[in-house]
Amino acid sequence: MTGAIRPGEFIRMDETAAELQVSVTPVREALLTLRGEGMVNLAPHRGYVVADLTRQDVEDIFWLQGVLAVELAVRISKTVTPEQLDELSGLNDQLRAAVDSGRPADVAAAEFEFHRVHNRIADGGKLAWFLLNATRYTPQDLYAGDPQWGEVACESHTKLIEAYRNGDREGVVTQTRRQFTDGAERLTRHLESVGLWAQDPGTGASTGS
Repeated sequence: MTGAIRPGEFIRMDETAAELQVSVTPVREALLTLRGEGMVNLAPHRGYVVADLTRQDVEDIFWLQGVLAVELAVRISKTVTPEQLDELSGLNDQLRAAVDSGRPADVAAAEFEFHRVHNRIADGGKLAWFLLNATRYTPQDLYAGDPQWGEVACESHTKLIEAYRNGDREGVVTQTRRQFTDGAERLTRHLESVGLWAQDPGTGASTGS
């Protein structure tokens, strides 16, 4: 998802296992899973190759995440208590402290915890599970290492909590969507910057891989 491994590149199981310091078996299982998700393809007698990743793919992934997240947020707005909002505020303070510290691992952990607690309030276990699986495609390390993203996330969380407190359903939906729109835009800009979508010299249009 970050373009570190490009579409068309082969993933060698032995090399990957050595890089990750694991045996070949979990690498093989992971590649089977990725093939089922359309992230890699199997080239007969040659191994696994990274599948194309288009702009539309990125838009679709974040659109799906946003749809699920908005539904959870609307449910939360109907039942959330002041005590639960205080807990979310505390978790957002922890995220802000992590952003200020400049430690991406702490930022990623704090962001995950905020949303874990937030989504649990909705009491929609299956829906939260679908959202969790959809967010597996989100390159968290890319965002966690971006201080500007961290500032936007904290600000959006603050406004989301305020909207919950004020019974502002429109504000809840706006701030929830904002997080996924921002994520899609940042990932798209990153993939453009690393040259994942090369320009066709004949037309000036971006290719899909």
